[in-house]
Amino acid sequence: VLDMMEANDNHAEEHTVAEFVEFCVNGRNTKSGTWTSQGDGKYLEGGKAAGGQLVDQRFCPRIVEGELRYNMAGDSLVGIIHKKPKLGGISAVSGTGSIYTFYGPEEIKFQNLTDNFLKRDMAKIMPSIGLEREPIPLWWTTDFINASP
Repeated sequence: VLDMMEANDNHAEEHTVAEFVEFCVNGRNTKSGTWTSQGDGKYLEGGKAAGGQLVDQRFCPRIVEGELRYNMAGDSLVGIIHKKPKLGGISAVSGTGSIYTFYGPEEIKFQNLTDNFLKRDMAKIMPSIGLEREPIPLWWTTDFINASP
């Protein structure tokens, strides 16, 4: 049995692995069980060519402390947002009761992270995803969540 929390609105769902796979492949039907999610499922419909995909991302339990979103214009940091989920939630998506705190790009609280990201890590981003000949996007974001000790 899978115990899941919807990232769009922080509601909980419990389903078997078979129901989850059926929902992801074929959407709502008798085999997928009853879903309270607003989504229709069918995440793999049409295959890769049609944009069908699932993201395999490890759960980061410290998300409850919030995440830092770095807003970038090219290779320049233009702002930082601390996005903290509402109590009991795991998603800091807008409209879920999350608390957003806005900081300027030179916020001293995050200076070590900012310096390491801008001076050491950013040059590795495009090559790491096989786009070494492409420029950094004009407007993009990156999110940071504390690692578990």
